[in-house]
Amino acid sequence: MLKEFKTFIAQGNVLDLAVGVVIGAAFGKITTSLVEDIINPILGLVIGGVDFTQLKIVLKQAVGDTPEVAIKYGNFIQVLIQFLIIAWVIFMIVKLANRLKLRQTEEK
Repeated sequence: MLKEFKTFIAQGNVLDLAVGVVIGAAFGKITTSLVEDIINPILGLVIGGVDFTQLKIVLKQAVGDTPEVAIKYGNFIQVLIQFLIIAWVIFMIVKLANRLKLRQTEEK
């Protein structure tokens, strides 16, 4: 069983996946910073100084130690912007990879 595990770990797919997960996590942090620190302040300024993370619909006010119940749609907008940026970058990477594969196929 240990030998099978070593063979499994040594396969390229597992190592590629591990590298992809680490790079993906780092890219996620970069994207989060891009949206929170650059894009949202600019959009907030354009639409009148609104901070997206503070946009919400309060369903029930806070009472004493009980927190408010609110729909935080501003945070949703921020996460949606992050998703669109990540999706766009992945699309561009896949498009580039497909173009490179096509060139390699044509050269053969």
